[in-house]
Amino acid sequence: MKNGFLAFTFLAVFTLSSFTTDEEKFAWQHWNDGFSRAKAENKIALIDTYTEWCGWCKKMDKDTYANQDIIKKINKNFIPIKFNPELEGNYTVGDTTFDGRTLLAALSQGKKSGYPTTFFFLPNQNKMFQYPGYMDAKQFGDLLDKLVMVHTGEAQESAN
Repeated sequence: MKNGFLAFTFLAVFTLSSFTTDEEKFAWQHWNDGFSRAKAENKIALIDTYTEWCGWCKKMDKDTYANQDIIKKINKNFIPIKFNPELEGNYTVGDTTFDGRTLLAALSQGKKSGYPTTFFFLPNQNKMFQYPGYMDAKQFGDLLDKLVMVHTGEAQESAN
C-alpha cells in the first residue's frame, strides 16, 4: 500500500510538472513608474503606445510581445511601459504633468503616428526614437538589438 501511494504521488508530481513551462514573462509598467525607473536603472524605456480598439496592437501583444526571444531581450535591457493616450490620467515627466494626448504629442514631436507606435527612450543619451506600426517578432528583435548597441555605444550609427 505504501509503495502504491509513493508511485501515485510520483506519477502525479511528474504529470503536473510536465504542464508547467519555463517561459519567461515581463510586467508592463505604468508610465509614471516605468519612465522614472528606466532613467534610474539606465535601461531603455520601451513605450508601447496602444488603444483598446486597435487590432494591430492586439496582434503585436499576441505575436510579438509573447515571443520568448523578445521577452528575454526586454527583460535584459528594457523597461516595458504600456501607454494608452486615450485613457484619462496624469503622466509625469520631471516636474511637468501631462494628460495622455499631450504626452503623446510630446513623445512624437510632431511626427505622424498611428497605433501601435513604439517609442524608445535612451536615458544615457536623452534621445527618443519613434517606430510606428506593427512589427513581427523578427523585425522587433532586430530593432531591439540595434537599440541596445546604440545605448551601449557599440554602434556608431543612429538607430533610425
